[in-house]
Amino acid sequence: MTAKRTLAVVAILASVTFAFSPRVQAGVPLGVDSDERGLPTLAPMLERVMPGVVNIAVRGRVAVATNPLLEDPFFKKFFDLPEQPPEREFQAAGSGVIVDAKNGYIITNNHVVQNAEEITIVTTDGQKLNARLLGTDPEADVAVVKVAAGKLTAVPFGDSDSLKVGDFVIAVGNPFGLGQTVTSGIVSALGRSGLGIEGYEDFIQTDASINPGNSGGALVNLKGELIGINTAIIGPSGGNVGIGFAIPVNMARAIMDQLVRHGEVRRGQLGVHIQDLTPDLAAALGTDATAGAVVAKVEPGSAAETAGVKTGDVIVAVNGEPVHGASDLRNKIGLARVGDAMSLGIVRGKKALSLNVELLPRASTKVESGSVDARLNGLTIGPIEPGSPLYGRVQGVEVLDVQPGSAAARAGITKGDVIVSVNRKPVETPQALIEAVNASEGPALLNVRRGDAALFTFLR
Repeated sequence: MTAKRTLAVVAILASVTFAFSPRVQAGVPLGVDSDERGLPTLAPMLERVMPGVVNIAVRGRVAVATNPLLEDPFFKKFFDLPEQPPEREFQAAGSGVIVDAKNGYIITNNHVVQNAEEITIVTTDGQKLNARLLGTDPEADVAVVKVAAGKLTAVPFGDSDSLKVGDFVIAVGNPFGLGQTVTSGIVSALGRSGLGIEGYEDFIQTDASINPGNSGGALVNLKGELIGINTAIIGPSGGNVGIGFAIPVNMARAIMDQLVRHGEVRRGQLGVHIQDLTPDLAAALGTDATAGAVVAKVEPGSAAETAGVKTGDVIVAVNGEPVHGASDLRNKIGLARVGDAMSLGIVRGKKALSLNVELLPRASTKVESGSVDARLNGLTIGPIEPGSPLYGRVQGVEVLDVQPGSAAARAGITKGDVIVSVNRKPVETPQALIEAVNASEGPALLNVRRGDAALFTFLR
């Protein structure tokens, strides 16, 4: 080895030793402390965060998916089949994040508390608290529960809009019911959408291990600030393979504000059918826009029609923020409330326009008590909205709300379901569904789509 090469190797080793020396923390990420041994550690930050992440245990009842033949009296008598219970009890576990200790507000995922009749919160210091569900948003998979204020610790909000790919993050939750667990990683990607997991998708992707039971837990930065709510994974075996997703905290916080105030998310509706702008589509439309959402259809009487939006327009910005595609526009509109005023940046051919629009409430049909078949009491239905993961994929009627204790709730129907048929006859409008149930003398057989799953249930 030459003298020059020897010197170079010594210099490299010296720099590596310097970077990882316990005394000199040049190679340690900003925000990581050192313990009494001089070793880098996340323990001090996690001691502040972990009391704000709780375990959630739920109990409830769900409808049992059965084959319609099993309900046929002749079939049951011929094969001497036992009576099938319409519902079954279930237990589930997940995670949640205390975000307001004074009011006892906890954010979690909708799928953690879905169909729950009893919700129990367990804190790191062993407190067991009964929780009350304030509201859910199945389209974004966010829910808020409330416990009695007391000895609680909240995780402070961070700013998910300031995240960058490569930022260090920590996931805290209750995987596989093992108890509170911490994993670390980085932000692998931002703005993930089009996955078909939720209706509104703008996920933070991370390689910090997220497993079943982590749902609803915290994704925090190295300052201990909440920047995401862990919600989903992609894994062929159902376990973590390094691809996990979290809802950005800015989105979750905006949804929480509406759930606390109204018990639901009152989303405004623009009234357009949209698709991504591709180079071929841009050329066919003769537009100079290179990114945005193409308006394929404008609904009559909608906010978009009133504002002057036309088929073929490319929406390139909302309130000055660029629109990268159809999913991005759907998310921006989906976080806005009814009555919110927005400025739309439009490219129409070669011409750039700015249009002001005031969002309208989504069209719905509320079935009032006594006005139609009593089996429909407490059910609010409407056309499938763009925020639904089934929008454009199936024809049917979306369930916008279900009152607890109603016939629909007992049948296992939940907010966000899409009813595609009644007694094997397709229904595409709320009125068609109402008429089909009214015409049914016995139990009405409903074919329900829930995400990628399908089930039959009876409305009695």
